[in-house]
Amino acid sequence: MQKGMHTDTERCVRAVRSKDARFDGWFFTAVLTTGIYCRPSCPVVPPKPENMVFHPSAAACQQAGFRACKRCRPDTSPGSPEWNERADLVARAMRLIADGVVDRDGVPGLAARLGYSPRQIERQLLAELGAGPLALARAQRAQTARILIETTRLPMAEIAFAAGFSSIRTFNDTVREVYALAPTDLRTRAPKDASHGTPGVLSLRLPFRAPLNPDNLFGHLAATAVPGVEEWRDGAYRRTLRLPYGHGIVALAPRPDHIACRLTLGDPRDLTVAISRCRRLLDLDADPVAVDGLLRTDPVLVPLVDKAPGRRVPRTVDAAEFAVRAVLGQQVSTAAARTHAARLVTAHGTPVDDPEGGLTHLFPSPDALAALDPETLAMPRTRRATFTTLVAHLADGSVNLGVESDWAETRALLLALPGFGPWTADVIAMRALGDPDAFLPTDLGIRRAARDLGLPSTPAALTARAAAWRPWRAYAVQYLWATDSHPINFLPV
Repeated sequence: MQKGMHTDTERCVRAVRSKDARFDGWFFTAVLTTGIYCRPSCPVVPPKPENMVFHPSAAACQQAGFRACKRCRPDTSPGSPEWNERADLVARAMRLIADGVVDRDGVPGLAARLGYSPRQIERQLLAELGAGPLALARAQRAQTARILIETTRLPMAEIAFAAGFSSIRTFNDTVREVYALAPTDLRTRAPKDASHGTPGVLSLRLPFRAPLNPDNLFGHLAATAVPGVEEWRDGAYRRTLRLPYGHGIVALAPRPDHIACRLTLGDPRDLTVAISRCRRLLDLDADPVAVDGLLRTDPVLVPLVDKAPGRRVPRTVDAAEFAVRAVLGQQVSTAAARTHAARLVTAHGTPVDDPEGGLTHLFPSPDALAALDPETLAMPRTRRATFTTLVAHLADGSVNLGVESDWAETRALLLALPGFGPWTADVIAMRALGDPDAFLPTDLGIRRAARDLGLPSTPAALTARAAAWRPWRAYAVQYLWATDSHPINFLPV
């Protein structure tokens, strides 16, 4: 699939007629005769081609006066994979909007994070998405409001402000305009089991593009889980979340057609950000058909992909946390890295209450880690220096690992830090920054897999051989890792 797919009318019509769910989130179909907009896989009889127009975003449909379809609920489509594949201004802006920056800091705050003027950002978003940052954030607020209306018993006034609306009137008008129903009617029509009645707890379904192989995704998160911060319990990965307005706890469990998500939030205003970070953690907006299709062009990878298609890259909910853990994991076993991290959590993490009792802390913030006494760290002196230098740069902002960061520039900054070699910089690029083309040619597991498969095993030769896997080398890493019997490759029992 390509950038600006909504401009290819013939291809969009074919996708709508085939009801191909793979295209959901890539574009939206607006129906001129009914005034509604749908996802490509909408189950209703497709309209005539002359009655269809195509938009790149739900916000563009709403700005053009179309309402969301009540059958296919286009607002629950997976996000466009483009925003996690690209490193340009529009993609970085979309990642920030998904993380709630416009709701918290406005368009000036978005512009400041990106280093452009508000006018430049508005112009580029309008050109590509048919809507500016305020309209895109408004569409996201409407979706958040719908989730809270349907899955909680919160009063409508609380929902309005939790979803980011400035007034109850704006909330009511937006919900009516987008869904053609008043907020109270949305709640009445919600499935009877949608609301669980427990204050602060929400049960959601996170959609994804099939196929999704959960083995390495959840296996990696469970095998490397830091005690007190993460755990595998009752078939779900659970962890604590540091969020803009408070903290949260999430439980994520794989299902055949969705990820079951159970969120406990201290403040409902954090819902949008929590969902965005969980989707990013599990790489749910990826396009596995495109990824696997390219990797299958290499005969060596064909059996690996065919055996278990749809592998995702396990990422993180907190880039700074992952960077710290990457340093703790340098040249030690997975168990030793977990032990080092657990000591930090116990000594410097923020305590939290977990109703289920297994989780105890938030992972320490960069500020807390920058203030600790380095002599208390039980690690070699050189790694201690690497650790303290990293957390100092994270705390003062001179190294920014946010969703808006430029992948190449940030990797170069990391490589300039003492003790940072290619492996550490590349694993942070892959799992914290989300670069889909990050590659780990120096990783021992990758070199072992390459040797067993008859691929070059020296870093330089393997990198040259892997050029054919671009721009999806991070996914090739998952398939190569999966040739090993390490616990990261298996869904916990």
